[in-house]
Amino acid sequence: MANTRFFLDERGSKAGSPCVLKVAIAHKHKTAYLSLSAKLLPNQWDSNKLRVLNHPDQMLLNVYIAGIKQQVDTLLLELTRDGKLDGMTAAEIKAHCELALNPEKAERERKKNLFATRFLKFAESKRESTKRLYMGTYKRMTEFAGAQLEQLAFEDITKEWITSFDTYLERQSPSRNARNIHLRNIRAVFNEAIDDEITTFYPFRRLKIRPVATRKRNLKVDDFHTFINFPCEKHAQQYLDMFKLMFMLIGINTIDLCNLKEIDSEGRINYYRAKTNRLYSIKVEPEALEIINKYRGEKWLLNILDRYNNYIDFNKRLNRALKKIGPVKRSGLGGKKEYAPLFPDISTYWARHTWATIAASLDIPRDTIAHALGHGNNTITDIYIDFDERKIDEANRKVLDWVLYGKR
Repeated sequence: MANTRFFLDERGSKAGSPCVLKVAIAHKHKTAYLSLSAKLLPNQWDSNKLRVLNHPDQMLLNVYIAGIKQQVDTLLLELTRDGKLDGMTAAEIKAHCELALNPEKAERERKKNLFATRFLKFAESKRESTKRLYMGTYKRMTEFAGAQLEQLAFEDITKEWITSFDTYLERQSPSRNARNIHLRNIRAVFNEAIDDEITTFYPFRRLKIRPVATRKRNLKVDDFHTFINFPCEKHAQQYLDMFKLMFMLIGINTIDLCNLKEIDSEGRINYYRAKTNRLYSIKVEPEALEIINKYRGEKWLLNILDRYNNYIDFNKRLNRALKKIGPVKRSGLGGKKEYAPLFPDISTYWARHTWATIAASLDIPRDTIAHALGHGNNTITDIYIDFDERKIDEANRKVLDWVLYGKR
């Protein structure tokens, strides 16, 4: 049987500010809080007698809260009589009471906390690159469920619904890992809704998102050396140079490369990685500096954003150019070019993966590689102990010496 009591919620309130009076509904070791239209200062509430005191309208307020409690208790008795209470959570009981006490407000709250509304709000709170991923998922869900998606509550997104959605995605993308991105996005919204006490429903309890091992996206040392030194077409050289620079800067991502501002007085670039907001500090080796000087920008360290609308446009052109690098034949004078790409699947990600793989082959400690790539665990130890940057500097120099000059 559920039970109720009054609760003056002082959590998060500033000292001297009124606090919301609530009805706490306890059921199955969980408690949900039903807010009332009454705000009181702590000294205006008797927590033992559960009554308003020292308030100019204390008589009216006591009549009001007594009436609310009576209505809530009556609703609980009705749920018990109908055999529904045992199958409900505290949050569901609270929602039922809200609907009965204030149908219009409850409906507004219900719409505000529907799955699609919360999903869009969650996506809006993310960085632009992450937001695009979430909006991609929302587009796929709309294609799958149609206009009905906007009316679904969290409790409607069942394991069966998600499984059907995954089957729909499979027709468009056979890649398990690509589909997992959409499922993880849905799961993240559920986790936030549970944290915010919007729902207790969680379809992922028995629905595991398991990644599939993918082919390694890295080049062997000889292949890498061949690739970065290939005498490519003149217009493609800038893209090959940027790929080399990304490698020399320990696999920096395109967005971060474009947004670099300066090299500091100690010869380092310092930036917060867009994907993780983690601080990086990388020593600029002479080979990297040579490329940087070749493509110096006006507002930025590099001239990429001086020439392209945004990093997305540049990244598309960069990846397209990398995939074409290799021998080129032209059929006839001014005829169509025929490309024989050295590595037709290569992309900017390969710079990061290749750096890590080569570093491991040189017996550089796994911990050093992890910190170089920004893969620390963010544990308390990580927070209080600064990793020695010299270890990362030495590791990068060792990798470059081996790749560029064959020195081990």
